[in-house]
Amino acid sequence: MNGAVQTVLLLLVALQVKHVICDGPLQTLRMVKDKAIYGRPLGLLHGLIHACGSFVVLALWGIPLALVVMLALLDGVIHYHLDFIKENIVKRMGWDYADSPFWWGIITDQSLHHLTSILLVWLALR
Repeated sequence: MNGAVQTVLLLLVALQVKHVICDGPLQTLRMVKDKAIYGRPLGLLHGLIHACGSFVVLALWGIPLALVVMLALLDGVIHYHLDFIKENIVKRMGWDYADSPFWWGIITDQSLHHLTSILLVWLALR
């Protein structure tokens, strides 16, 4: 495997680990509830946590600071809005974990977050 491919894959893995940490143990039930109401502080905090996590990962890769800041903010903004949209669709449709469409919403949301990581890597390493 050449060095460029290895760099891309390792950065993607690091961003995926960041995502698991930020969407798992660093996310509270109150954040989940606030994500459905635009501008609520804990929903915004959840997006900011993702931005901070991306900042750390990208900075550790030696990417120029200005680009790290821009990409981290982009990740936080995209993450916040994807969560807001998903939470509102689920809420509007009245789905919960017992409904198949709920899981389609979850996996679509998570896939879009993973595609965001791919976008960040592409922008960071081009």
